[in-house]
Amino acid sequence: MVDVAIIGGTGYGAIELLRFLHNHPYVQVKKVISHSNSGTELAEVYPHVVDIIDIKMADLNIDALAQEVELVFFATPSNVSKNVIPALVDKGVRCIDLSGDFRLRDGKQYQTYYGEEIASQEYIEKAVYGLPEVNKEAIKQASILANPGCYPTATTLGLIPAIEKELVDRSSIIIDAKTGVSGAGRSLSLNVHFSEMNENFKAYKIGVHKHIPEIEQMLSERANEDMQVIFTPHIVPMTRGIMSTIYVDMKDNYSTKQLVDTYQTYYQDHPFIRVRKEGVFPSTKEVYGSNYCDIGLYADERTGKLIIVSVIDNLVKGASGQAVQNMNIMYGWEEATGLDQLPIYP
Repeated sequence: MVDVAIIGGTGYGAIELLRFLHNHPYVQVKKVISHSNSGTELAEVYPHVVDIIDIKMADLNIDALAQEVELVFFATPSNVSKNVIPALVDKGVRCIDLSGDFRLRDGKQYQTYYGEEIASQEYIEKAVYGLPEVNKEAIKQASILANPGCYPTATTLGLIPAIEKELVDRSSIIIDAKTGVSGAGRSLSLNVHFSEMNENFKAYKIGVHKHIPEIEQMLSERANEDMQVIFTPHIVPMTRGIMSTIYVDMKDNYSTKQLVDTYQTYYQDHPFIRVRKEGVFPSTKEVYGSNYCDIGLYADERTGKLIIVSVIDNLVKGASGQAVQNMNIMYGWEEATGLDQLPIYP
């Protein structure tokens, strides 16, 4: 049994981690750390866990924590984990970071998109980017696991087979992505106030979203050349879900069937990727509450473009579920342990 802790205990990422870890056969959650709610029972913040999860949140004490657990999940805002993870790793504790502090390798890009200095280069070099479908071998050895962002997960999983197989023009990628309101977190914000968001649909952070360099970094690594994308995020009045609709020029006159066959072959050994049959496209409701990424494809022979529709639950495959998937890989357990459940429908 592996003893774990969660730092950042009151956000949606933390409560989703607890949902999956509660019945995980090989894990015991020993600590939930929350400075703002230290001494408070978790059920007072999230009443739906009353009589199910009996945990009193605590302040962070690095030395004590390192004696109690061997793995720590960070469900914290950006620019927090980079100040804590080095001390834990130096004490032999493995860390899975759900924030963006260790995803980017370029300090200038981190400064531009996150507004602060990047973590120490020594620890950036130790960090492994945790997209299991393409980075599994490195994940097994990770001491610092940088869990991918939600938009980058949906987008890169939709694009990587076409990029690696050189089926598309790598300079022509346009990403039109939508997220549910939970992607903004639990803190109060006018942007997601009910009367502002209800019956509304808006683009935001065009050209400056912090997931742009993460998407480009991952795609560039798979392509072995620098890549840039056009990325436009939108927020829609639903609780969960991401749909990333991607448009890219094909290099040849491929049929939809050829592309579907290529993607199905590429992802055949990956339990959480479901490539839809020709003519079938996924919706966010079909992955709700699950760790699946569903992908639909259409080769538009009239325009020569490939249209990719990729959907995930932003709180699960886009955050906590993928973190648990990465933990399973790090410890040599079956990848789907604790995650193999049906999506919630309707």
